[in-house]
Amino acid sequence: MKNLRTVLFCFLSLTTLQVVCQEEGVVSEMITDRPDATESPNTVPKAMLQIETGAFYESFDEGAMQTETLGYNTTLLRYGVLKNFELRLGWNFEEFRTTTDSVQGQNVLSGFSPLLLGMKVEIAEENGWLPEIGLLGHLYLPFTAGNDYRLETTGVDFRFSMAHTLTERAGLAYNIGAQWGNDSPEAAYVYTLVYGYQLTEQWALYAEVYGDLPEDSKANHYWDAGLTFLAASNLQLDATVGRSITDGQDILLSAGLSIRLPN
Repeated sequence: MKNLRTVLFCFLSLTTLQVVCQEEGVVSEMITDRPDATESPNTVPKAMLQIETGAFYESFDEGAMQTETLGYNTTLLRYGVLKNFELRLGWNFEEFRTTTDSVQGQNVLSGFSPLLLGMKVEIAEENGWLPEIGLLGHLYLPFTAGNDYRLETTGVDFRFSMAHTLTERAGLAYNIGAQWGNDSPEAAYVYTLVYGYQLTEQWALYAEVYGDLPEDSKANHYWDAGLTFLAASNLQLDATVGRSITDGQDILLSAGLSIRLPN
């Protein structure tokens, strides 16, 4: 419960930033890549910076061993270089706790995760039954991580992002791709599928399934659901809850905000 209170406190504290973002509108609708696992095919408009940040808590119960991860800062910076091309920079600060039945106390690791450096490009606009399409790619640079999170090799991922408009209020989006990380040459194929519904001009909800299928390990499948609140034309707040479908994650809680800064 202490960790849950920490996440909720972070979310409530972030809402105080709303007053900073209400003075000036933006020229286009703000579309974010949080809080769900599905990345949108849309890029940030040219010469604009979008900051997407938040906190999360997740726990795993594996019988004799229980683990918890608390992300105090999960920040992604997105900058529009061209009309259909953006650069992406992300860095998380996390704390990982392990408790075992055979050992008293907790083993705690903390620090920055490897820096994410990437890009997104819009490939095609939606046309009838053909979806809107985007392509994303990232590098995870191990030398930028804290000692507890430093890996030997550079991580890589890519994914295609597609989106369909179902009605004026509803939409469907999905990702397909692959990733290599954690000092392993094994590829893991990733997928996401999310349904979103606009309740009002400010409130929206979503439900999602996602997962990864490693080449030589068991697959992992998850679900989550959440709400977003458009507090201003360039400020969005969000909250999420989820867990795994397969054995593993007991609970995921997340909250955060996204801000777009004009040029």
